[in-house]
Amino acid sequence: MSPMELDLHGKAALVTGASRGIGAAVARSLAAHGARVGVHYHRDRPAAEAVAADLAGSGHAVLAADLSAAEEAAGLAGTAAAALGGLDILVNNAGIYELHDVYALDAAGWRDVWQRTLALNLLGPVHLTFAAIPHLRRAGGGRVVNISSRGAFRGEPEAPAYGAAKAGLNSFSQSMAQALAPDGIVVTVVAPGYVATDMTTDLLVGAHGEAVRRQSPLNRVATPEEVAEVVLWLAAARSDYVTGAIVDVNGASYLRS
Repeated sequence: MSPMELDLHGKAALVTGASRGIGAAVARSLAAHGARVGVHYHRDRPAAEAVAADLAGSGHAVLAADLSAAEEAAGLAGTAAAALGGLDILVNNAGIYELHDVYALDAAGWRDVWQRTLALNLLGPVHLTFAAIPHLRRAGGGRVVNISSRGAFRGEPEAPAYGAAKAGLNSFSQSMAQALAPDGIVVTVVAPGYVATDMTTDLLVGAHGEAVRRQSPLNRVATPEEVAEVVLWLAAARSDYVTGAIVDVNGASYLRS
């Protein structure tokens, strides 16, 4: 792919959960190719400011919102468009992963973890995407890239709410790909396996780290930058015909037909 096809100069992108990990890598990648980036965070403003300060180019913004609250998720689209001078690209990356043993929780604990997970991992992107549609339409058609997980396909027995939320996100994304195509809005999904972020550090350096790495024939996990490169292509590609695609980035650790 030529550099021109990846030119995002003049484009405005909102990346949720961009203060660390995959989101920070996506923000850096989009900015390196010319986009003005809205670096979203929930609690850690210093980390988000550090990411924004390190981005190439100018015109970036640091934006706070609790995406598990429907009103804040919806409001972020307008806030981002105002701060960035429009909105062309939305990357729904923010999420949580909580272990919840089906045999260890009482009914209240079970309800709580499902409510937290679905509120942030599924309903947050749902409400934010809906609110972003008018801005993406004004941009002449935009790009929505949702970060899912291989867990949506293989199951997550130790975190079933996470797997269910990501499966819902996949279905929502494909529904929106069909619904929004007439306005030129392309909706795609990236589904990573394990990624080396601060959220997985303890696991990867612990007793189970080697077993996790062996899940892939490459004998390693992904880097955030590898995931970000796929997001970049989906955000910048000229082909609208990728809409509805779910791109696996799991090092062949899980293959689906």
